[in-house]
Amino acid sequence: MEPVAKYEDDNIKSLDWREHIRLRPGMYIGKLGDGTAMDDGIYVLVKEIVDNSIDEHMMGFGKQIDILVQDHRVEVRDYGRGIPLGKVIDCVSKINTGGKYDSSAFQKSVGLNGVGTKAVNALSQYFKVQSIRDGRTKVAEFDKGILINDKPEEATTEKNGTFMAFEPDPSIFRNFHFIPEFLDNLIWNYAYLNAGLSLHFNRKTYHSKNGLLDLLKSKTNEEELRYPIIHLKGTDIEVAISHGNAYGEEYYSFVNGQYTTQGGTHLAAFREAVVKTVREFFKKDYEASDIRQSIIGAVAVRVQEPVFESQTKTKLGSVQVSEGNSMRGFVGDFIKKELDDYLHKNSEAANAIQKRILQSERERKEIAGVRKLANERAKKANLHNKKLRDCRVHYQDEKNELHPYTTLFITEGDSASGSITKSRDVQTQAVFSLRGKPLNCFGLTKKVVYENEEFNLLQHALDIEDGLDSLRYNRIVIATDADVDGMHIRLLILTFFLQFFPDLVRKDHLFILDTPLFRVRNKKETRYCYTDQERFDAIRALGPKPEITRFKGLGEISPDEFGNFIGADIRLEPVILNQDTSIVKLLTYYMGKNTPERQRFIIDNLRVEKDEVNEKVIEEEPEEELA
Repeated sequence: MEPVAKYEDDNIKSLDWREHIRLRPGMYIGKLGDGTAMDDGIYVLVKEIVDNSIDEHMMGFGKQIDILVQDHRVEVRDYGRGIPLGKVIDCVSKINTGGKYDSSAFQKSVGLNGVGTKAVNALSQYFKVQSIRDGRTKVAEFDKGILINDKPEEATTEKNGTFMAFEPDPSIFRNFHFIPEFLDNLIWNYAYLNAGLSLHFNRKTYHSKNGLLDLLKSKTNEEELRYPIIHLKGTDIEVAISHGNAYGEEYYSFVNGQYTTQGGTHLAAFREAVVKTVREFFKKDYEASDIRQSIIGAVAVRVQEPVFESQTKTKLGSVQVSEGNSMRGFVGDFIKKELDDYLHKNSEAANAIQKRILQSERERKEIAGVRKLANERAKKANLHNKKLRDCRVHYQDEKNELHPYTTLFITEGDSASGSITKSRDVQTQAVFSLRGKPLNCFGLTKKVVYENEEFNLLQHALDIEDGLDSLRYNRIVIATDADVDGMHIRLLILTFFLQFFPDLVRKDHLFILDTPLFRVRNKKETRYCYTDQERFDAIRALGPKPEITRFKGLGEISPDEFGNFIGADIRLEPVILNQDTSIVKLLTYYMGKNTPERQRFIIDNLRVEKDEVNEKVIEEEPEEELA
């Protein structure tokens, strides 16, 4: 019989604010990550600091924010009022201390020295705060939340405002690096939501005059839209809407300047209100999915004391905008009046919306029969789906702290999938094995998703037939060989997702697995190298006559070794859609017919190079050592 664990007074522990944040960082900044996903913790740290500066601007103080990200250091300088000098240390190191608790000063803030700034302080190996206020300045420096330098106040000629700098702690954020595109999107969103504010990020200026109208213009190719973007503004609410030709629905939702990547009550109210208003305008009971098919929309609201479902503020839980005013009613009444008025005044836009609805209706009915048959086959296949080796935790299991790490590897062939299957973490990692090269689905309708057994099984494995709300894996990782065939398969899978499930890419769920090209080892040490330069460095470091293995395919890597590449040190390259990327043009160029533009690009860039680095190493190292 096992001994019963003691439960006495000395088993009860109280942690101070710093210890608690460092012990449970996920409670404050979500998943840690290494920077390869947009919602990784290092970006939350940046956002928490910038949020405070944005709140100052919202209150009417400061029209400029300077942001600098270099290597592993972040600096943010605003030109607001500056933290009151006597409270500088308290605001960054005492929980429940900050300006946002005074509702008269900050009615609709997001940040402002609440928990977020303390989390950044505690999770940084270096943190500096400086406040400049009316000719005086105060500076304090910290190491992992511990005050190491409390400088006395002194006179200054600098402009009022606050400066904060931090370096994330590498013992918590292992092998992290910032990806500029993720921060680029973050800064642009700040600009769109704060018309007139100038943000300088790594010396590039971000500025918007027209708010959400500019946001949708940046996210679309206006030539592909069915009608000009509808832009509506009211007190504490702003929306922008249009329809395109892509599959799915695309939304950008914000609360008090915060980008709510997972939506929430405001987005649900917006989607419902658009359907209701369109039905009433046309006096027809159209299917909601037909009305919203191919929609691209943005909604921003300002709420008193918003309630989010987590500290990272990615999903709004508030059911009220203010006392006595429900979110559903507030958004619904605004859309009903303003969108209805717009459609009555702009008959061309109204006609374009109706044509898009009727097209969606026809497409839905066309695939209804084949969809039913395909789904029945998929249900039978799911009972004994040889293509899928599932995991135990899924992305919808939000109560399980592992849910953000759920991953589906898409592999080619039995040998590669076998190695990953044997070495994976069965809790969070699943494997889907392709039979060979999938179909090039560019230019085809969604009917092919149901007609092609492999595509249909993949769709069901992900559970994305009706949108991303039921997505079973947070990360979809394409794991193919680094040869010509592997690259082709990678392109074909990317085409499938971009053509039929673009939201999966826009929401940063798609990745490419980076696996080593070489193994260099001696009797004492083994190094895995992802580039030629890493191989050369390993040869020099391990001394004479190391054994060098070139991995030609994933199937050549043993399951024991594969575990090293898909565990804590996994290297993933996110598939990122830039602000100005047009999916239609992108797919036409790479996956369409052999266009003159593509031929010209290949001819202009075709060249033969000597492997100069290789020659250099051969000169330095004896031939037998490289055998």
